[in-house]
Amino acid sequence: MRIGDAAAAAGATPRALRLYEERGLMPPPARTAGGQRDYDGTDVARVRVIRGLLALGLTIEDLRGHAGSFDLLVADPARRCGSASGGPVVRRRIAALDEEIARLTRLRAALARAVEQPLPS
Repeated sequence: MRIGDAAAAAGATPRALRLYEERGLMPPPARTAGGQRDYDGTDVARVRVIRGLLALGLTIEDLRGHAGSFDLLVADPARRCGSASGGPVVRRRIAALDEEIARLTRLRAALARAVEQPLPS
């Protein structure tokens, strides 16, 4: 299927599919005789896995070194992302999120204190 059809089937955009290919998250798809990208059902499933992992807060950079494992998640969607080689990546992302939550909590507290204080005359 052409890139637009594959993107729609995966809930993505053609631009996203090209980006995933450029960044090494997907292997280059087959090409038609006319040179157009030709995706199959496995490619669509891989894009869904990528989008799911990105939706969990992982970044493209987090995923780059693990693109070879995406087919494991395609074959077994219930597989745990934190197992095997993906564990350190997930733990690092959780730590980064914890740091950001702490920063935002401090920022919120400072803003709340500023609102409660009377304005200088």
